[in-house]
Amino acid sequence: MSKEKNVINYYVICNRLKNIIRTGWKSWNVQRERIESVAEHIFGVQMLAIAMKSEYQYDVDIMKVILMLAVHELGETVIGDLTQFQISKEEKEKLEHEAVHKILDYLLDGKQIEKLFLEFDECKTKEAVFAYQCDKLECDLQSKIYDEEGCVDLNNQIENKILENEIVKDLLKNGASWSNMWLKFGQQVYPYDNNFRAVSNYALNNEIIERKNK
Repeated sequence: MSKEKNVINYYVICNRLKNIIRTGWKSWNVQRERIESVAEHIFGVQMLAIAMKSEYQYDVDIMKVILMLAVHELGETVIGDLTQFQISKEEKEKLEHEAVHKILDYLLDGKQIEKLFLEFDECKTKEAVFAYQCDKLECDLQSKIYDEEGCVDLNNQIENKILENEIVKDLLKNGASWSNMWLKFGQQVYPYDNNFRAVSNYALNNEIIERKNK
């Protein structure tokens, strides 16, 4: 294929992410005119990474992090957005890695891009660890926004399999709101450092949407 064709093909494949709605929000029956797409999540997590680097002065290559996050959901162009409640981490990684390898195979920089994608998944370098924490916290912060907007009714969760998760059940049983449950879930499940935990706790204890009438 020509270079021009390669550019267009890659762009069109990635463009699919604009129309893939995040599965978690569908599972929780989020009621909103527009629900976040995977592409919007990517933008959100990149902006969160910039803010976390700025305020906490992490010793990371932020441009590498931004590029890593730009491609961290690339496999979802093929397999869709599968959550931890639908498929094992190992099975998802296998499917994603096969998809990403195929997508990038024809690009001149494909091997370098694939290396970044795999570095994120392996989560061993300081950039990958930082990016991973941003990826997880962004989802919890988005849930807080939806909750403050009144988009989720916990009494309208027919066939929501996530409610079967023991941590989720315990947190909701103890009176946590939907978004507070997710923020606390993140703190229990993901290896947040003190800075990410502090931001998560701030969201737990404060409204984060700026109200127009204030």
